[in-house]
Amino acid sequence: MDTPVADDVLNQHLIDPEICIRCNTCEVTCPVGAITHDSRNYVVDPGKCGQCLACIPPCPTGAIDNWRRVLKVQAHTVQAQFGWDALPAEVPLPQLREQGPAELAPVPPPAAPPTAQVAPGEAAFDAAACGATLPPWSAAHAYANLYGPKAPTSATVAGNFRVTEVGTDYDTHHIVLDFGTMPFPVLEGQSIGIVPPGTDAQGRAHHARQYSVASPRNGERPGYNNLSLTVKRVLEDHQGRPVRGVASNYLCDLKVGDTVQVIGPFGTSFLMPNHPRSNIVMICTGTGSAPMRAMTEWRRRLRASGKFDGGKLMLFFGARTKEELPYFGPLQNLPKDFIDIHLAFSRTPGAPKRYVQDLMRERAADLGALLKDAQTCVYVCGLKAMEEGVVLALRDVVQRAGLDWSTLAAALKCEGRLHLETY
Repeated sequence: MDTPVADDVLNQHLIDPEICIRCNTCEVTCPVGAITHDSRNYVVDPGKCGQCLACIPPCPTGAIDNWRRVLKVQAHTVQAQFGWDALPAEVPLPQLREQGPAELAPVPPPAAPPTAQVAPGEAAFDAAACGATLPPWSAAHAYANLYGPKAPTSATVAGNFRVTEVGTDYDTHHIVLDFGTMPFPVLEGQSIGIVPPGTDAQGRAHHARQYSVASPRNGERPGYNNLSLTVKRVLEDHQGRPVRGVASNYLCDLKVGDTVQVIGPFGTSFLMPNHPRSNIVMICTGTGSAPMRAMTEWRRRLRASGKFDGGKLMLFFGARTKEELPYFGPLQNLPKDFIDIHLAFSRTPGAPKRYVQDLMRERAADLGALLKDAQTCVYVCGLKAMEEGVVLALRDVVQRAGLDWSTLAAALKCEGRLHLETY
């Protein structure tokens, strides 16, 4: 049993900068806005954190699950945490009391959760709350965190080719990494961390960037110890300002034979079902297609071998134009009786803007029939901005199918059948 905490003591919630891969999961999960970041570290504001633990389960590395007992008047400030390269050692409380108050501001009471701006009488819609943190019951066992930032493994580039049309701004590459004899088992839906070489503006080594695996469990090339990634070259930020993404440009410029440092794998919940007759609904944009490609290819291989009596596959895939949609050509070659594909383009000249949620509503009858089936799992991957629109579309489809959304949403979450991976 834990020793009771005195009134002047805070069990401060901290993020380990040596393990954190800066995936932003914790910040978007926190209901009170207590987690923030700069160009280097993700940190927890002790004045806002109510220790609700909502951020703990989604963290792929466990970096978020760290605590230090401190005197409240000596709590580690946000600015102090931004400067850390490692977590500080915990100082025994008697020694802290002897030191007396530090020159740090006292920690105010936890802030109340922000109130969403909604119409009178209407409850705020929380799309993220619908996502499951458990995998489907039939998912294969996932291995995670085999290699950490202090001891990465290496992989050799076996292939690097562009999967969007040359001449467009949306430069996306399919990159194959071979691990040779080093164990690196992955499943569809998992991700890895790439450690770019060099240092940042402060002279410190770059931290890892996270990428979803785009190949199935038996390798990009079946029977080989390799995997693939779908990487977009980042040349501007979300506001359209010029910026050169450190890891994305490094990866897109790699040549066959180059060696990269890899950590992971990560993820134990965004996993596909393996039982016969299970249906998979995939909703994605851009490079969010990576895990969907992995799932689709594994099902395709099983089907070709005659080893899987599979359910239905339905894909809703969005991009600005067809030229900017990764794997557009290969998608056209998949058999129509194998996968039901719907593509949404929001920037096609002379055509109205269409998004994945528009197509979901147009296919409400077929999608609703799948959602009625308890063997159906739904996966959403792409930019954070798509999350609410997609989940609202799911709600509309469910209601048009004559089902109660709150009941089905609760079942999808607790049974590991609705997974949201947005960034």
